[in-house]
Amino acid sequence: MRSVGVKVLKNKLSEYVRLASTGETVLVTDRDRVVAELGPPRAGRAPALADALLAEAVREGWMDAPLVVAEGPPPREPVASWDELRRELDADREER
Repeated sequence: MRSVGVKVLKNKLSEYVRLASTGETVLVTDRDRVVAELGPPRAGRAPALADALLAEAVREGWMDAPLVVAEGPPPREPVASWDELRRELDADREER
C-alpha cells in the first residue's frame, strides 16, 4: 500500500492508476490526512464502463433489471411489406 499527496497525484496520475490496476491500493492524502483511496475495481465490477453504469443505475433503483435475459438480439419484424414501402416511396416522390 502506498500513499501520495494530492499535488503529486495530480502530476503523476497515470502512474498511480497503473499501480491501482495491478491490485495495489494507493492512499491519497491532503495535509497528511487520508482523503481517498485509489484501488482496483471491486470483484464483480463490469470491465466495460457502460455495463458498470447500468449496474449502478439498477443498484440505485432508478432502473429495473430485465426479468428475462434473451440470447442475442430480439427477432426483427418487418415494419411494412416491400410493396407498401414502395407505394409510399412513389407517393412521396410524386409530391415533389
